Amino acid sequence: MNTPTSITIRTPDDWHLHLRDGEMLKAVAGYTEAHFARAIIMPNLVPPVIKTEDAVSYRERILGALPEGTSFNPLMTLYLTEQTDPADVRQGFASGAITAAKLYPAGATTNSDAGVKDVEAIFPVLQAMQDIGMPLLVHGEVVDADIDIFDREAVFIELILSGVRKTFPELKIVLEHITTADGVAFVKSCDSNVAATITPHHLTINRNAMLVGGIQPHYYCLPVAKRETHRLALVEAATSGDPRFFLGTDSAPHLDGAKESACGCAGIFNVSVTMSVLAQLFETEGKLENLERFTSLNGPAFYGLAVNETTMTLTKGEQAIDISEKLNVAGGQMTIFDPKFELFWTVGS
Repeated sequence: MNTPTSITIRTPDDWHLHLRDGEMLKAVAGYTEAHFARAIIMPNLVPPVIKTEDAVSYRERILGALPEGTSFNPLMTLYLTEQTDPADVRQGFASGAITAAKLYPAGATTNSDAGVKDVEAIFPVLQAMQDIGMPLLVHGEVVDADIDIFDREAVFIELILSGVRKTFPELKIVLEHITTADGVAFVKSCDSNVAATITPHHLTINRNAMLVGGIQPHYYCLPVAKRETHRLALVEAATSGDPRFFLGTDSAPHLDGAKESACGCAGIFNVSVTMSVLAQLFETEGKLENLERFTSLNGPAFYGLAVNETTMTLTKGEQAIDISEKLNVAGGQMTIFDPKFELFWTVGS
């Protein structure tokens, strides 16, 4: 069977995105708008988006960074702390200002110092979220110094997330940017109230990309990429069509100066090439027919939203596209994610 050279799918959504703020927001927002109709916006700014009023203000700044009349819809989230007010969460969700709330274990990733140290301290908020059907988005890593960084996701699932699941069995949970076979297995062991996002970089690189041939800072992200066996488990889940797995790019822009430093920032900017990377991967796996499910159908179904009415066409060319040129943004340069294989699919004709 010949692989098609053009496919048309419902316009995709990004269910995990960092847009930053200020000049960086203005520089990168357009790359998302060009390819995605909606995106779940991460709240780990400085200071973080803790209250509904913070999210409303941030959404206005996002829309202000985009062309007038844009149809792009930023879906806002709250950053959970041990002082989060359940009443504010209820009000924000009821008003439509807030789509979900994000659990960052304190110190787990970029700008997470204000996050949660004791998950039981937010049980009143989780109860409120379960009552109203509001999804909990989880950065699934423990931060204990005695836990190897490559084991943090698996340990979090065993010691924390499994307990949350038992205590709040009806709570909708998204285990974000899963990186392990353990994460895949946990989601598959649950019912339809649990799902996971998977990033294009965790689908295409393993930890060798970051460590072989010298430290490669542009492949450093959190959670870090794991062994090849884990990557293969992610690929199987993403390409299977299983409705519990959907796209979250976790695109996280940093200027090269912040990446290429003695203490390089975690984060990969991938949103401008995500659809090309995924089309290439799904074609290689012989699962191109499931691309639309992963990028455009499964996420809306989990969040209880309608699929996008618009469509996107991806076309396969004869020449590989060039992604080596750096982006000049926000007063510096930024590197685009390179999946370490050639890309022949582009958005548009």
